[in-house]
Amino acid sequence: MATTQLTASSISGNGFASFEGLRSTCIVKAASFAPLKHNNSRSFSRLVVKAATTVAPKYTTLKPLGDRVLVKIKTAEEKTVGGILLPVTAQSKPNGGEVVAVGEGHSAGKIKVDISVKTGAQVIYSKYAGTEVEFDGSKHLILKEDDIVGILETDDVKDLQPLNDRVLIKVAEAEEKTAGGLLLTEAAKEKPSIGSIIAVGPGPLDEEGNRKPLSVSPGNTVLYSKYAGSEFKGADGSDYITLRVSDVMAVLS
Repeated sequence: MATTQLTASSISGNGFASFEGLRSTCIVKAASFAPLKHNNSRSFSRLVVKAATTVAPKYTTLKPLGDRVLVKIKTAEEKTVGGILLPVTAQSKPNGGEVVAVGEGHSAGKIKVDISVKTGAQVIYSKYAGTEVEFDGSKHLILKEDDIVGILETDDVKDLQPLNDRVLIKVAEAEEKTAGGLLLTEAAKEKPSIGSIIAVGPGPLDEEGNRKPLSVSPGNTVLYSKYAGSEFKGADGSDYITLRVSDVMAVLS
């Protein structure tokens, strides 16, 4: 293993990118250095982008199988409530849509269980779930029923009806002051992982196809895992989060 000591503020070489702003001595250990491949256009290695699968127009029906659901993706808002056009970078990527087809369900033990959402339902789903497809001129998503967070028939997340073992929590407001009474800036406020349960799902299915009630109820103040769930902003400006009940660590009282 070779050891190279870098002390200059700018290092460049044939086949190497320039490194600017080294202010202190750094020790870099490497078995070998290989020149970066480049051409006159200074292009980098080919970046592979996963695109949606396009279904040819000759196919007019797409039927999900098993416990899968086909959702027509809701398009992103192009304007603010006041009518101001939003640039593409400011348009929030939607993670909701309308159920347009469902599979035949799945088995729980010896019991066949139907899909719990029906066609026409407006649903919210996990951010990175499913496979995107271009079908019938619109973007759709094929995903498992368990990736659907809940049913939302209004434009306000506080009305979300969680599915299966998920819960909807209204996040507690961040502390405005330190224990010593100092006011905190927005950047310094620690995001809380405490909130009040607004709604709960019907519970997971057991081996006999029966729902097992959740261990928490609406109105409970709970402590939950900090990096779990999907976050939303309510119409009232409050923060909400949906997560599985297994990510709720304790009930506070």
